[in-house]
Amino acid sequence: MAVEFLAREMDTAVRVVHLASSLCVKVQEKLRLPSSTNGHVKSKDDDSPVTVADWGVQAIVSWVLAQVFGGQNLSIVAEEDTESLSKAESLGLLGAVSSAVNEALSEASKYGLPKPDKPLGTTDILEAIGRCNSVGGPKGRHWVLDPVDGTLGFVRGDQYAVALALIENGKVLLGVLGCPNYPLKKECLSNGCNQSGAAGSVSKGCVMYAKRGSGQAWMQPLITGGYPESATILKVSSVDDPVLATVCEPVERANSNHLFTAGLTNSMGVRKQPMRVYSMVKYAAIACGDAEVFMKFAQSSYKEKIWDHAAGVVIVEEAGGVVTDAGGRNLDFSKGVYLEGLDRGIIACSGQVLHEKLIGAVYASWESSSL
Repeated sequence: MAVEFLAREMDTAVRVVHLASSLCVKVQEKLRLPSSTNGHVKSKDDDSPVTVADWGVQAIVSWVLAQVFGGQNLSIVAEEDTESLSKAESLGLLGAVSSAVNEALSEASKYGLPKPDKPLGTTDILEAIGRCNSVGGPKGRHWVLDPVDGTLGFVRGDQYAVALALIENGKVLLGVLGCPNYPLKKECLSNGCNQSGAAGSVSKGCVMYAKRGSGQAWMQPLITGGYPESATILKVSSVDDPVLATVCEPVERANSNHLFTAGLTNSMGVRKQPMRVYSMVKYAAIACGDAEVFMKFAQSSYKEKIWDHAAGVVIVEEAGGVVTDAGGRNLDFSKGVYLEGLDRGIIACSGQVLHEKLIGAVYASWESSSL
């Protein structure tokens, strides 16, 4: 599909991520109040947290996409389901999700989006969340959503992202990342420092987006209760010397082998300590030039999911960067929910020169690693 035919899809995706990000900001503020997490954060089967914001964002994005593009043939691949939210003991949690969703949708017209005639009931909200049950695949068009990528960071008041992408016939056509806590100061990416400005002002938060083949990626500021009028073009860093590079990696050791990446960066002469950052904000840092490298080498038993990468990959690539697996192959989004066939790990770089150096270092270091 030609890029110009994606104008409506791109516009809707950016606007709904702005709206979803506003919901996240309000929910995160409530979570930071004393004892407010009780009943508002649950643990999934893998012990990872899920919050009111996860379900709320999924409901909003699903409802808006259905209104704009029709619900009959709408395919949405997303992280959350309604199983735990539908249980009798989750009635209070469902009520909190409902309140958050309806509060956000009441302001939808300020973002240029459709607004419901009346507040959505819990049945409507569960239906919207449950609509996101596609498994993707090599054929057709699929929206891919991670409602709150980096939920642990979200709960801790740190970095997280709302990630929405559109895949058609296995190719990522567009991606949008809402990064409500993205800081003006680069050093705050990994230490979670508070960037709140004076009353009524915001000195953090943005939405980044790109269309495949456009050769451009853009960033808009998050503004309270509305849609911004301007956007800034993004460009990756020009640094191609590993000695000067800033490297991002996941915070949690379960998600990446820190020992291997430490040895790898040391072998390349990287001097800076890695920035450990929650969520797809790592891709955002590459796209806007705040970092040069993102590496992730998960345990062999771990399977990467498409919603954790699709939006970030297209934004980095259109901003001038390179994203492949550790063998230098493009990521394959055509196999369903998982990124099948990954060679060892994922490497995102600000440019081809640095990427080639990294791939070479991976091959040189692999045999002596414990992966």
